[in-house]
Amino acid sequence: MEPVEGVATVEDLDAFVARLGAIGDEHGVTVQAFDARCVVDRAHLRRAVELADRSLARGENVARDRAVEILLYAAGTRQIDRALELGVSEGECPAVVLVDAGDAGERGPDAEPETESAPSDGATAAERRAVEAVRGMDGPGRLEPAETLGEYDPDRVREYFEVSDAELDAVEGTLADAVRERVALLDVEK
Repeated sequence: MEPVEGVATVEDLDAFVARLGAIGDEHGVTVQAFDARCVVDRAHLRRAVELADRSLARGENVARDRAVEILLYAAGTRQIDRALELGVSEGECPAVVLVDAGDAGERGPDAEPETESAPSDGATAAERRAVEAVRGMDGPGRLEPAETLGEYDPDRVREYFEVSDAELDAVEGTLADAVRERVALLDVEK
């Protein structure tokens, strides 16, 4: 899993999403864009990928497309329309674009497993090529490099995931912990 961070400038959302899909198809990876203001951290995305892959392997998926299934888990909902709100929108938007080869690619020989705090140094060759293609997008659908992952908007996150003061007071941990719990609980709610 390789996240690409930046500020997306999107004039035509359908064209932007189609470009990302074409990059994914060309490199044999999944590419999904998220509004970074609602993605709490790398672990949020990693867990969504893991659970989406498990759902697909078991035939319990809602979406036919892996990218959409990942979006559903990241959003903590089985409603595609609701999950789409977690994606980028037209205009300027802080974004994180997930590039993931799943089990399709071999990681580099010296790759260490990803940890909660450290990014993978073992991206697949396909992931690296797709990341460069995403970074190289230009024109009306481009991604200007910027640190966005983990720079979420707490109020927006609380509203989107419907995290109340009472819930935060009742759980140990942070808002990010509550969101990651929502992602994990989606499997229980099936």
